[in-house]
Amino acid sequence: MGITSAIVLFAIVWFMVFFVVLPLRMVTQGDAGDITPGTPSSAPADPQLRRKAKITTLWAAVIWVLIAGTIMSGVITVRDLDWFDRMATPAFNGN
Repeated sequence: MGITSAIVLFAIVWFMVFFVVLPLRMVTQGDAGDITPGTPSSAPADPQLRRKAKITTLWAAVIWVLIAGTIMSGVITVRDLDWFDRMATPAFNGN
């Protein structure tokens, strides 16, 4: 795995984890009883983005290490993911 692949993999994992962490412990303006005019009552009262970004970074790093380690160890290869037997065709073998 090259450095670019590692960075792209981390970015994908980070955003996936971020979208999971984002709604956790969210207090809406309706729950807080302080609705800002022009916003829906379901808008977050205090989104705590810095805290959620830190949590996301920690979890994403752990998940990234597991995925990158699996890829680099060779336990799972591209051939293992070839469900439609496309690697056997001459176009992929270079013939």
